Amino acid sequence: MGDEVELAQSASPSEDTIFGKILRKEIPCKFIYEDEQCVAFDDVNPQAPVHFLVIPRKAISQLSKAEDTDEALLGHLLIVAKKVAAQRGLDKGFRIVINDGPIGAQSVYHIHIHVLSGRQMQWPPG
Repeated sequence: MGDEVELAQSASPSEDTIFGKILRKEIPCKFIYEDEQCVAFDDVNPQAPVHFLVIPRKAISQLSKAEDTDEALLGHLLIVAKKVAAQRGLDKGFRIVINDGPIGAQSVYHIHIHVLSGRQMQWPPG
């Protein structure tokens, strides 16, 4: 089992996460994109030559816990992922990953989109 999978098995939803601390600027982070709804930054443990995260400012613990009222925000996150990928020159493509719950290897309970590229992705992914 990989480190991330092991972390996911012991992780649980909580009121505060590392992403909350990043958003409150309690943990330094260089944003590669920022607007009123979300931020994007490079992953500190990259799994591909290009690996960045897009996270909403609103704390939603998991995709499976999102409300219908989050629809526009969730769409915005994907559009931001596309825009940042274009800025990074990822014209040959990229992979989007959203982990959900322990079986989905979610280790931080604040929804986030992984954008991976810079190498050929394999199939099946997991």
